[in-house]
Amino acid sequence: MSYVVIEGLHKTYGTNAVLSNIDMAIEEGEFVTLLGPSGCGKSTILRIVAGLTGATSGVVKIEGKNMNDIQPKNREVGMVFQSYALFPNMTVKENVAFGLKMKKMNAIEIEQKVKEVLALVHLSDKEHAFPHELSGGQQQRVALARALIVRPKVLLLDEPLSALDAQIRKKLQADLRSIQTELGMTMVLVTHDQEEAMAVSDKIFVMNKGEIAQEGSPTEIYTKPASEFVANFIGHYNVFTKKELEQMIGGKLPGEREKFAIRPEAIHLKANAGDLRFTGIAKEAVMSGNVIRTVFEVGERTFSVEQLHDRQASVVLGNTYECYVSQEDVVALI
Repeated sequence: MSYVVIEGLHKTYGTNAVLSNIDMAIEEGEFVTLLGPSGCGKSTILRIVAGLTGATSGVVKIEGKNMNDIQPKNREVGMVFQSYALFPNMTVKENVAFGLKMKKMNAIEIEQKVKEVLALVHLSDKEHAFPHELSGGQQQRVALARALIVRPKVLLLDEPLSALDAQIRKKLQADLRSIQTELGMTMVLVTHDQEEAMAVSDKIFVMNKGEIAQEGSPTEIYTKPASEFVANFIGHYNVFTKKELEQMIGGKLPGEREKFAIRPEAIHLKANAGDLRFTGIAKEAVMSGNVIRTVFEVGERTFSVEQLHDRQASVVLGNTYECYVSQEDVVALI
């Protein structure tokens, strides 16, 4: 049996269904992300697992034990929120030690464990600082250390990095994954940021309107989206109807699917053997770091192409170009 199992989970508020028939299996030591837009129910799942919100129906099991009637304090589940929720009148050391003091652990052992976890989150030099003396990123590290020190069976992370600026967020993503790997801890992250999900996860559950739209590894989710929603949410895919794409390539597509998706970076301006070919007029180009995104027009619709920004990638707006894509990169959608 999987380490964390969620079976038939439903949650309603009056006539409003927040979650519908959620089934999840999470393995021990796995980093799992619940990814989706605001209001899709992902944070509600975390709160139900933690015991902070009751389910309308369904079961949550950890190590095979039904958690439904277990009080939050007895579930051995940790949670880190977007708001740091630190005690302002306590030092970093005191904030981190709080959970162990509640467990009546002896002072010498607490001292050792605090030093270990502060080193893990790179805050050894801040143990005597107060929260107001720390940056947002440092405060979030303290919140993480406070959750880690009690060694929960599962650590739940509810958009903990979303309030931070981009550079700090990317650094903490890498640190979070490194800590999770080092400890072998089971973690479940909630985020609406697909790049964040791709960067840290072993497995991703993409959610939409209270249901699981798709689950899989980051590679599976990104390269083989199952539906138009996932394709649009996860990777800015170009989505075409079968008729549109057949008109573009001047040929027939196999199968009965009515919609297809192509990643912008899968379309290129140089032909390879067996590629599908179509033409487009370059209408707009935007540079984003080392990538240039060009919007082409074909008939009454547009599509995007992403290439590394170099001299070969430059196009002249208004000119017509032949574009190519491997048949393997044309993904049939449900």
